[in-house]
Order: sequence, then C-alpha cells, then structure tokens
Amino acid sequence: MRALCLITVKPGKVDPVISSLKKARKIVKEIMVVTGRADIAVVLQGTIDEINNIVIDFKKIKEIVSTETLIEVEVDMGWSKP
Repeated sequence: MRALCLITVKPGKVDPVISSLKKARKIVKEIMVVTGRADIAVVLQGTIDEINNIVIDFKKIKEIVSTETLIEVEVDMGWSKP
C-alpha cells in the first residue's frame, strides 16, 4: 500500500524536519519539498499499520504543525481497455 503524507512545518524548519524524516527509511520512499498548503510531501509504502504508525511518529516531531495523509486506492475508472 502507498500513501502520500503532506506535512506543514514551522517557518524555517524544513531542513531539520527532513533530517528527522530520513530516519524512517523502511517506510519513507521519497521526500519532496513542495509549494502549496504543505511544505513537505512524503511518499510512504508499507502496510496500513506501518503507515499509520509512521504518521503518528511524524506528529511527535515538534517542528511539524500538521499532517494530511492520502491513502492510495485502486479504483477501476474504465479508462484502460482490456
């Protein structure tokens, strides 16, 4: 299962948060500094329990203001031909 975690951090704290996020290498597949309502986007891959636990751990990082986690779902939209 994959998920995208959008993270908002305190002003000027992107670098220390990225350093903390890199420690969770088993689940964290990619870390991106982004523009928009979030400051950092993290691609996660693991079981739903692993993703849940890592997001809970993210919330313990004092420089993180908020997180929003988007879980990938598989939906047949009928776009591809059999």
